[in-house]
Amino acid sequence: MKNIIAIIPARSGSKGVKHKNLKYLGNKPLIGWAIHHCIKSNLFSRIYLSTDSKKYAKIAKTFGKVEIILRPKKISSSRSTDYEMIIHAMKNINIPYDFIAHIRPTSPLRKISQMRKAIKEFIKSNYSSLRSVHEMSETAYKTFEIKNGMLEPLKNLNSSLDDLNMPRQSFNKTYLPNGIIDIYRKKFILKNKLLLGKKSKAFITPFSQEIDTKDDLKYLKKIWKK
Repeated sequence: MKNIIAIIPARSGSKGVKHKNLKYLGNKPLIGWAIHHCIKSNLFSRIYLSTDSKKYAKIAKTFGKVEIILRPKKISSSRSTDYEMIIHAMKNINIPYDFIAHIRPTSPLRKISQMRKAIKEFIKSNYSSLRSVHEMSETAYKTFEIKNGMLEPLKNLNSSLDDLNMPRQSFNKTYLPNGIIDIYRKKFILKNKLLLGKKSKAFITPFSQEIDTKDDLKYLKKIWKK
């Protein structure tokens, strides 16, 4: 599609799993799978990799036609935001486009059919953004904080511990973003200085493991072998 581009973020300083984006799953590292999905889908006019590492950039180019956007270290830390990364990329992209697909390497189980469906649904909608999510196995309303060694309901939940001990069917379902695909509108970002806004479309998928920890990676490798 001429009016949508893909941006793949791949900073080098992951703390939970060192060089997480280069970890192999099957015959490709995570950034290789993200690039593969984007190219194979034939959905994007251009595919960009935003990274702070020349090593990552060199590896990424071995997996197909991807353009590199080198970003400074100051917006590549664990505290840096998606907004900072996307804005920096936008300033370095000179082709016409209307939509941005944010494709995270840490969600390698995505299906191209999911990407295609999400884009089709979003482009014909009036939502400000889209995020892929899956239902949580346990509703977030039944979670706690610990303060001074004691369990407490989440802030502003206005529930007691006994309220939270009710069956899960008593609570609304809650959902987690899973990184399969997020989609933004270029005009909305420039006008509002936000990525998502208040009208973000929920694109619900089956459970999809995202890699944040070493245990996540071990679990995903077991699934992959099966």
